Order: sequence, then C-alpha cells, then structure tokens
Amino acid sequence: MGSRVGAPCDRMRRAGRGIVSAYYFSTLRSTYTALTMEAWMQSLLDVLALPAYGLSTVLVISFLSATLLPMGSEPAVLGMIHLNPAQYWPVIAVATVGNTLGGVLDYAMGRAARRVASGGLQSSTENRALRWLEKMGPKACLLGWLPLIGDPLCSVAGWLHMPFWRCTLYMLIGKFLRYIVLTAAFFEGVQHLG
Repeated sequence: MGSRVGAPCDRMRRAGRGIVSAYYFSTLRSTYTALTMEAWMQSLLDVLALPAYGLSTVLVISFLSATLLPMGSEPAVLGMIHLNPAQYWPVIAVATVGNTLGGVLDYAMGRAARRVASGGLQSSTENRALRWLEKMGPKACLLGWLPLIGDPLCSVAGWLHMPFWRCTLYMLIGKFLRYIVLTAAFFEGVQHLG
C-alpha cells in the first residue's frame, strides 16, 4: 500500500525534475544564444575596425552612406587618414568609388521605380524641381554628394532615364571633389588648433 501512495509522489518528483531540467536547459540555451550573438557582433566589429581592415571599411561605409540610409562616410574617411596619412590618396579613391557606387544604386532604384510606379507628380514644387533637373541634365549629379538631397537627386536622375554613364561620371567628380575639400578643410582646421 505504501508503494501505491508513493507512486504519485515519485511521478510528481520526476515531473518536477523534468520541468526544472527544461527550465535550466532553456536558460542555458538562451545564455548560449546570447553569448553566440555577442561573439558574432564582436567579430563583425573586429572585421570593420579601421586599423585592421581600413580600406574595405571605408568602401562599405561610403557605399552605404550614399544610398538612402541615414549615415555619413566622413568620420571613417577622416579617421582612416588621421590614423595613416600615407594612405591619403587610396582612402580618397576608395571612398569616392564606394560613394559613387552607392549613387549608382540610387540611380538604378529610381530607374526601376519609374517602371513600377503609376501616377505622376501633383504639387507645383515637385513639377518645378523636376523641370530644373531635366534642364540641368546629368550635370545635376555633381550635387549627388549633398546631404539630404544628393541621394534622392541620383534617384530622380534614374527616374528620368538620364544617360547612365554621364550621370555616373558627374557623380564621381562631385564626390571626389567633396572628399578633397572635406579632408583639406578638416586637417587645415586641426593644424590651426594644434
């Protein structure tokens, strides 16, 4: 009789151990996942660290900053040049290429959007801006480096089916000149402070 009464208690103890084991396993798995995610993030940050992978980092950041993502490439460019002044021209070249490729992506998105979109512009401001851009032609892409309006400008150039290679050339020139002026002004200012 004692064994019959103890049987439910044994089952409850075993079930309790199972619940506790499941809880600990779940906690252990969550901890492992968090540690794995933390290790992955740290390895990603290590890869993108300027001293180790400088030019590739400048390329990726300058590409992403030229798309519609809200970020800037200036800190990466200035930081890389500050860390290694001998790399001035390679950094400028890589940043220019990355930023231009981002502008080309904007151009392509604008071109593709026109195929998909139906409907036109409604406001007179939009129509006036569009007429100005059509009048300027591909030369307007020289301003593709401007904050806030440069990325949409490249997209609208694609939307209008402006000549691809001419737009790309003007984007390249504008972005190159921007990096030259930016770095010259920054390092001139640093010399005056120090």
